[in-house]
Amino acid sequence: MLGPFISSPRCADCHFVAGHNSRTAETSLPSPAYNDDTHTSITRRNKWNKDCNYAKGKWVADEKRPLYSGNECKQWLSKMWACRMMQRTDFFYESYRWQPHGCEMPEFSGPNLLSRLRHKTLAFVGDSLGRQQFQSIMCIATGGKYSPDVEDVGWKYGLVKAPGALRPDGWAYRFPETNTTILYYWSASLSELEPLNTTNSVTSYALHLDRPVTFLKKYFHGFDVLVLNTGHHWNRGKFNGNHWELYANGEPVGKGRLADLNRAKNLTLYSIARWVDSELASRPQMKAFLRTMSPRHFVNGDWNTGGSCGNSVPFSNGSEVLQDHSSDLPAERAVNGTQVKLLDITSTSQLRDEGHISNRTFRAPTGIHDCLHWCLPGIPDMWNELLFAQI
Repeated sequence: MLGPFISSPRCADCHFVAGHNSRTAETSLPSPAYNDDTHTSITRRNKWNKDCNYAKGKWVADEKRPLYSGNECKQWLSKMWACRMMQRTDFFYESYRWQPHGCEMPEFSGPNLLSRLRHKTLAFVGDSLGRQQFQSIMCIATGGKYSPDVEDVGWKYGLVKAPGALRPDGWAYRFPETNTTILYYWSASLSELEPLNTTNSVTSYALHLDRPVTFLKKYFHGFDVLVLNTGHHWNRGKFNGNHWELYANGEPVGKGRLADLNRAKNLTLYSIARWVDSELASRPQMKAFLRTMSPRHFVNGDWNTGGSCGNSVPFSNGSEVLQDHSSDLPAERAVNGTQVKLLDITSTSQLRDEGHISNRTFRAPTGIHDCLHWCLPGIPDMWNELLFAQI
């Protein structure tokens, strides 16, 4: 069941253009927890962005989309996200691609993706939206076809299902023809979690804001491309349910500034970007990305108070993004001054509220809408196309 997620980032100082109409959003994400003097101005663009701002552009119709079949990609795609196998009857949302302004996008296909990742390992580390991006890229890489030749190599990364668990902590697959490995590891916070009582099975956990998740520290130097994301678990409902307690510098944060979960999240983003940056010194060919927040589209309430997202008309709020900066300012600030690149998908995804699962599922309780996760094929395919363009 969905949890009480925090609000999605909104587009600050930007225009969404639809025909002759435009609107300017007035809200933005809170400032980061760290002092602005600890990093350079966000007006400095990351050095990887010299040629193209991939988040600035428009959605265009494309008869070649989708890149795989939601009915056929059963080997990789979770049933709960495969809207063609559920109750949805409109699929216009599948037939668009993102075109950045002034950028020539390389042809995106499974063979081209695997060719570019020949002898490489691509790792996704993050929450369930990261898992959606992972499943999307597996469907794209295989064309959505059953692929018995793809090897399960999860055991190499400790990704095996524990006794009594619903699923492993992630998955890893190798494409033997190109010696390409694509993996996903579930980490909702990107932070190290440490049990406070190792003899108690229901113990609370110290969530260390300034330490990366252990999986990253253990396997980082085997990755060639890394995509990180976090955001939707930084709320009291999730923290209480998971028994997480905030720690920094090895100590509980108490009731200080970091007790505010927005500030705590921003410190984690800042800390992990700098940890990754320090590790990249010995991996100059590696490319690391922090993906920005995927937006929620609940209206007239939240997930548990009657909120819904039943729109099925594409671009009811416009089709174009004109702003220069990300709508996820904490993520943009976190990577500034580092070699970590921003995979900015927030504003582009904000325009696609019709692409959510909503209540078009056989599993959803009456009155519950999923306005966080996306139908697949769908919007996360665009995230991977932007990733492909930058690797």
